[in-house]
Amino acid sequence: MCLDLPKAEALRARQLSEERLRPLADRAKALADPTRLSVAMALAETDELCVCDLAWVTGRAENLVSHHLRTLRHAGLAGSRRDGKMVMYALTDAGRTMLTAVTTQPEVQA
Repeated sequence: MCLDLPKAEALRARQLSEERLRPLADRAKALADPTRLSVAMALAETDELCVCDLAWVTGRAENLVSHHLRTLRHAGLAGSRRDGKMVMYALTDAGRTMLTAVTTQPEVQA
């Protein structure tokens, strides 16, 4: 067997529990949908937008954008605030970090 027991045990001890991994996996899944990714990318370009603006920018129906915003909010990637009758949406710091990780092109090694 080629097990480096001290190294393997140290890594195993630092592994997160299923309970702590689930929310992280849910965040990653939230950006796996093309519509949610486009909504997040639009939000990243500005400070905040309403559903109607996001629908216009992404070329999607308002009810669809609203549904996807709910998913992004539930995953902790977007937040909202009420401004009179309008609800304004913005990416959270976690959302910006996750979006950057997903959209950054790795350098190609020669």
